[in-house]
Amino acid sequence: MAFKRQVGRLPIIPADAQEFNVTCHYCIVGCGYKAYTWPMNRQGGTAPEQNKFGVDLSEQQVMDAEAWYAPSMYNVVRQNGRDVQLVVKPDVNCSVNSGLGSIRGARMAENRPSRVTGTQAQRLSDPLVWRNGVWQPTSWDDALDLVARVTAKVVTEGSEDDLVVSMFDHGGSAGGYENTWGTGKLYFESMKVKNCRIHNRPAYNSEVHSSRDMGLDELNYAYKDYTLTDTIFMLGANSMETQTNLYLNHMVPGLQGGARMVVVDPRRTLTIASSEQYAGPENVLHLAIKEGTDLALCNAILTEIVDKGWTDAEFIAASTFPDGVAVAQDDAHPASLGSLEHAMTACRLSLDEAAEICGVPAADIARAAEWIAGPHEDGSRRKCVTCYEKGIIWGNDNYRTIGAIVNIALATGNVGREGGGVCRLGGHQEGYYRPGDAHVGRPAEYIDQFLIRGLGGVHHIWACDHYKTTLNASEFKRVHKRRSDIVKDAIDAAAGGTREQVVDAIVSAINAGGLFVVDVDIIHSQIGQNAHVILPACEANEMNLTSMNGERRLRLSEKYMDPWGNAKPDALIAAGVAQAMERVLREMGNDAYADQFKGYDWATEEDAFMDGYNKGNPEVTYERLRAMGNNGVQEPVTGFENGQLIGTERLYSDGRFTRHGREDGKALFCAAGWRGWQAPGKAREQAAHRFWINNVRANIFWQNQFLDQKNDFVQDRYPHPFVEMHPDDMVELGLNPGDLLEIINDNGVTQGMAYPMPTLKRNTVAMVFGSPAGSQGNVVNPGVNELVLPDYKHCWGDIRKISDATPQTAGISFKSPEAVL
Repeated sequence: MAFKRQVGRLPIIPADAQEFNVTCHYCIVGCGYKAYTWPMNRQGGTAPEQNKFGVDLSEQQVMDAEAWYAPSMYNVVRQNGRDVQLVVKPDVNCSVNSGLGSIRGARMAENRPSRVTGTQAQRLSDPLVWRNGVWQPTSWDDALDLVARVTAKVVTEGSEDDLVVSMFDHGGSAGGYENTWGTGKLYFESMKVKNCRIHNRPAYNSEVHSSRDMGLDELNYAYKDYTLTDTIFMLGANSMETQTNLYLNHMVPGLQGGARMVVVDPRRTLTIASSEQYAGPENVLHLAIKEGTDLALCNAILTEIVDKGWTDAEFIAASTFPDGVAVAQDDAHPASLGSLEHAMTACRLSLDEAAEICGVPAADIARAAEWIAGPHEDGSRRKCVTCYEKGIIWGNDNYRTIGAIVNIALATGNVGREGGGVCRLGGHQEGYYRPGDAHVGRPAEYIDQFLIRGLGGVHHIWACDHYKTTLNASEFKRVHKRRSDIVKDAIDAAAGGTREQVVDAIVSAINAGGLFVVDVDIIHSQIGQNAHVILPACEANEMNLTSMNGERRLRLSEKYMDPWGNAKPDALIAAGVAQAMERVLREMGNDAYADQFKGYDWATEEDAFMDGYNKGNPEVTYERLRAMGNNGVQEPVTGFENGQLIGTERLYSDGRFTRHGREDGKALFCAAGWRGWQAPGKAREQAAHRFWINNVRANIFWQNQFLDQKNDFVQDRYPHPFVEMHPDDMVELGLNPGDLLEIINDNGVTQGMAYPMPTLKRNTVAMVFGSPAGSQGNVVNPGVNELVLPDYKHCWGDIRKISDATPQTAGISFKSPEAVL
């Protein structure tokens, strides 16, 4: 019997099973899958004409046969009110994954809610309202009426600044163009809410301000560029672990075809070990820098490239700003922008200086520069794909470090060409489509601190759980709970009163420092424990949903099952809030304000798509996307011909750079001078504590483990957040594998499970991010960059043992991942 799945035999998919296009709703790679559904009382046969794949299933199937699928890919779900059998398996014809399935995507079926198999019973099915000391199920009308009456009263008696919003800005899962438009229209068009934040950072901002200010969208290549390049330059990322099929299906063929790889990472990762096997150790260069020194390293690489004459002079002359300063350094720009010559006045750093700062031999830095930009023997230019992610984005001095990375790509002409590109690797898929957010300002409000200071009265939360995924989490949780409890006590005291009396009690509590919390989510999250109204949302494939992946590949992931209970798409929940606000405001006699909430008469998520994304991209419809299948179309879409949407394989092939909005189309270099620790408190923490507490991801689960926390397959492997440590450090602290430990510093305390990792440096820790059983954010200080980008990656603490291995952890394998490659 398959592991803990209670499946001894899988049914055969019948030839006439319904077939749906599915984009994996987890990471940004966006692998293509096919979903098949058919009635409960029948299945296919072994003869070719009796099964969906047209093969003889009486014969043993080879390991990678298209007809094969695992127990994790099977479930029983509701479709049009009836139980149906479901298989969700990788699509061999999708160019993204070519039939590969990740450990996350290949479990999509078993992570669907089912009353037959009992999976994901944690899913929210009905609106809940805090009444009589508990959350009571209620109707949508009742819940939305309370949300609207409290919100309307607070913003009209005060202002829209009293409404705080936390909302996703991504695609996939419960994001996508439908849902970002619904929430964006509500808060940025009907209202002008400026006190808002994004799911993984405490302000409403970009994670890549400098790339955009320099003229470059952060997703500008095609995945095929990894197979066409000479060098892959990876910083702050671990793709074999976190984006497995991007690595296996695109990077590995490049490595096998002769590409070299430069990886900048303080620790030896699975990506490095795996790449050495595919390309040979002599073709993989690991720059094991000291934490937080990426900027200095990149500046030294750029200096070496410039001094050696390895720049692309023709590209620089044609496509970059020619002379001096184009944008001065100010509050909105933490470094000035302009010509390469101007940037070099700040960026110049010798190999020896960088070696001292970074702890990397000067010869290795020089070799990295040569692999990135040194011409071939025939004098032809070297192609290089540069990719970076959270180790940079959530690291030291975000704006300048990303600017320094983009500088190297611009200086070598590796943007807009085959085998080039300088891109973030991404987390979620992208699906952002909202009205303009200029009213939010730059720098945006630091929302966590705003709430901690006692400001704001109403908090609307959309698919976010900051308790697990914010910095300064210990303080944030304490204050958020205390303020929420003030309102809960007021609601309890008003029990039995009329709606008007309850609303008055809530508003009085808000005026006394309380916070009214509305949580929209698919499960009852940790931050949702503080909510007064909980609204159940549905996910991709419980609704139709459009998103684009890391190469801007837009697909329609089709609905194949009913939402769980009475859950709704976020877009339709936003529409319901808007409609309730309009009604309540008219009752209050505020017709002018009520008029701002017109235009939400959507019956389906497709209506929201047509109201938003389609108006800006009229060629794109559900029907046309459905016809494009799992390969979709790469954005931006430029037309529709011969029944096909026409897309853009890679950006900037014309040498014009437009993301900054400059009419001249010239890219700007960033004067990204090295300045040590940028965020407040980091240097002091480093000096005060023994261990650097880095946060990392693990292949087996996704983000904050919102579904995996109820999945036995995952929880048996990691019942507690792993804390990887060097074995010698563990011996000194009396820790054995599986022992429970605490990490302590002035910011707070968190807990994890000791996991030996011989390849780690001494006095360093790699702790999994976003675990529901122990948040690394508890020990991260409030430090952010000038534009309120958090430095999650750098905190320091001390470690102490709190328990021997528990029965849950005693039987876990603590073998190094490298041992099983």
